[in-house]
Amino acid sequence: MPQYTPPMRDMQFVMHELLNVVDELKMLPGHEDIDADTINAVLEEGGKFAAEVIAPINLSGDAEGCTLDKATHEVKAPKGFKEAYKQYVEGGWPALSCDPTYGGQGLPHTVNQFFYEMLNSANQAWTMYPGLSHGAYEALHAHGTPEQKALYLPKLTSGEWTGTMCLTEPHCGTDLGLLRTKAEPQPDGTYKITGAKIFISAGEHDLADNIVHLVLARLPDAPAGSKGISLFIVPKFHVNADGSLGGRNPIFCAGLEHKMGIHGNATAQIVLEGATGTMVGEPNKGLAAMFVMMNAARLGVGNQSLGLTEVAYQNAVAYAKDRLQMRALSGPKAPDKAADPIIVHPDVRKMLLTARAFAEGGRMLQGYTVLQLDKALKSDDEDERKEADAEVALLTPIIKAFITDNGWLATSHCLQVYGGHGFIHEWGMEQFVRDARINMIYEGTNTIQSLDLLGRKVLANNGATLKKFGKKIAAFIEEEGTNEAMQEFVNPLADLGDKVNKLTQEIGMKAFGNPDEVGAAAVDYLRVVGHMCFAYFFAQAAKIALAKKDSGDPFYTAKLATARFYFAKLLPETATLIRTCRAGLKPLMEMDEALF
Repeated sequence: MPQYTPPMRDMQFVMHELLNVVDELKMLPGHEDIDADTINAVLEEGGKFAAEVIAPINLSGDAEGCTLDKATHEVKAPKGFKEAYKQYVEGGWPALSCDPTYGGQGLPHTVNQFFYEMLNSANQAWTMYPGLSHGAYEALHAHGTPEQKALYLPKLTSGEWTGTMCLTEPHCGTDLGLLRTKAEPQPDGTYKITGAKIFISAGEHDLADNIVHLVLARLPDAPAGSKGISLFIVPKFHVNADGSLGGRNPIFCAGLEHKMGIHGNATAQIVLEGATGTMVGEPNKGLAAMFVMMNAARLGVGNQSLGLTEVAYQNAVAYAKDRLQMRALSGPKAPDKAADPIIVHPDVRKMLLTARAFAEGGRMLQGYTVLQLDKALKSDDEDERKEADAEVALLTPIIKAFITDNGWLATSHCLQVYGGHGFIHEWGMEQFVRDARINMIYEGTNTIQSLDLLGRKVLANNGATLKKFGKKIAAFIEEEGTNEAMQEFVNPLADLGDKVNKLTQEIGMKAFGNPDEVGAAAVDYLRVVGHMCFAYFFAQAAKIALAKKDSGDPFYTAKLATARFYFAKLLPETATLIRTCRAGLKPLMEMDEALF
């Protein structure tokens, strides 16, 4: 069985040495009294819950999966999941970053994000049950009526109820303009909703008393396409005015998907047979409300792959130190043993360091982005709010796509370290690979994220937001320009920054002639910008590590070595990506469809 140790030391480095989160958060209304000791204590306890309560049921939950009773439409989660969720609720963990008005603890989203990384490392399938509730909470908090908030948010905050997002239909996924679910207005102001949804994560289960489904549907007179979509609250059980539960609402689980991974989470086929719902926000403007949940989910999915990268790395390192195979080419490193541990072999080290660098880079990017999210939500300076919000919008598709692509590569590398044992369920590695693969697909495929980044977030405003982020990088480069010890980091970063500027302009000019040029370049472009982000944070981490490398703390020695590995072995990927971006549309489109 795989083991998991929360990476508290690196989390504390990111929060307190790299990002200085306490000083940043103290400037925000509601967080004036935040301090490092409180943050550390919360996360240490959260780490214990992750490692001791939900990690031990990850492997068994994957093997058992979820069970649907077709007669009652009820779903039973794997053994131990319900009991773990009860502990989670009793510990007050669902309320961590929620509004105190509705019973929340009001801690920063930054803290919650680091907590969720640990949950994802320990058990991604289990974590999806409470994780989706946060998105439902955020959507209702932003767009619900006072009555809806009073009725639903306290229960979502406490964790007594969970939430889902019901978007996808059998004939449409990302293209929500094609959805067919109908909402018929009723005299009492409610709606009767009829239709079918698929791939609904945590769509039915026995962990909580009620499930609050947020459902996209069309009014009878709705215009075609995405401009005719409305959003509705459709609870599993009707909710009385006093918050108590009424009878069963006709929204049912008709089937469970038989999936490649995340077996412990119920991916439900949902049927609505005239289910009663109430509208969230304005008619035909449901996507605006749902995007609050979708963007939260995209940050969450990036965090899922970060968690998997970390736990896969930890177990692969332990295995590589223990497994004896062959001798080092330069001579025995463990002459007292029959063979050397495989960690002495260069390519094994390359695989391990790749996973480590992707975990540490992802943690820095996630932490920075969610800190900006806290500013966007809490700052009393309108300009700061707007700038932070724009930066979160820019970085969200990068987090979702770059970190999940890296998670797939990292877990695959870690499985490879195990050799044949990696293919065996009891070691846990093949589950990490299977679970990681879904993260590149759901909540908008990584191609969709790439199109969003290049088309909407960069080219649509002539690169203004990217340029602002670039100015932060340029300022750091300027600051370190005369520091000889930093040249190995700032010079490649500066070079890549210049190349990104030129590449962006080049693609933009091509797109004027043919918009499909954006589609041809987008995926590779996102990966280039993702590397630019990682390089920026690794360079900052290296600066800190260089200043403390003689402190006697091996943490800084390891941080510096990881940064050097990243710049030497991973960042050069950008040269190839830039060339493939520049190759453009022609190689993709010149073959006649009949020849495929």
